[in-house]
Amino acid sequence: MARTKGIGQGAGTDRSLTGLVGRAFGRLGRMGGLVFLLAGLALSGWGAYEGAYAAGWAGTHGTLTVKQCELNSSLNTSRSSRKKRLNVRCEGTFASEDGKSTDANAAVQVRYKYAQGTELSVQQADAPTTDTSTDGDYTQTDKPRGWRFFAGFFGGWVLTGLGVFCLATGYAPFGQSRISYDAAWEAAGRGVTRAILIGMLGVGVVGAGISFLVSYFV
Repeated sequence: MARTKGIGQGAGTDRSLTGLVGRAFGRLGRMGGLVFLLAGLALSGWGAYEGAYAAGWAGTHGTLTVKQCELNSSLNTSRSSRKKRLNVRCEGTFASEDGKSTDANAAVQVRYKYAQGTELSVQQADAPTTDTSTDGDYTQTDKPRGWRFFAGFFGGWVLTGLGVFCLATGYAPFGQSRISYDAAWEAAGRGVTRAILIGMLGVGVVGAGISFLVSYFV
């Protein structure tokens, strides 16, 4: 009897541990899904904002007549890959295309140095920032670069779709998952989760591909 009781206690302990591990990985899957969801929304928002200005669809269009350009040493140590690429600061006079606004102290971050008198096509932000150290009020108009930002916007759809899938099913896309992919996929098909996932993945992949392709022809 004592032996039987010992086996029962061991089995009960095993089941408890299994349940604890299962609940932990279930929460891990949903936490991973939340990370994917937030990352996807952030990427889409960033891509849309930067792309709209770079493509000339947002802000006030005009020209910045260069007075001088110099390397911005404060950006050379930045961890931001965007700032490392745009490490030249050009100062000059901005004049809007409609003639309604001018700025004698305009500045924009660009990739290359330009000669004095060069006219750069730029977009002035609708709501200028007060931090002049970042030159955030002006963005050089560059349609190919703008479309590459739009590719990032659509790439965010892929991450968002994966986030919805993991949140809805508890599937963990990394490590050991309490729920297998097959079981999660089957569960997703009982509601709208699978349709949302397929739709967002399709739009994201196709949209990103088309955006990259367009960037070579605009």
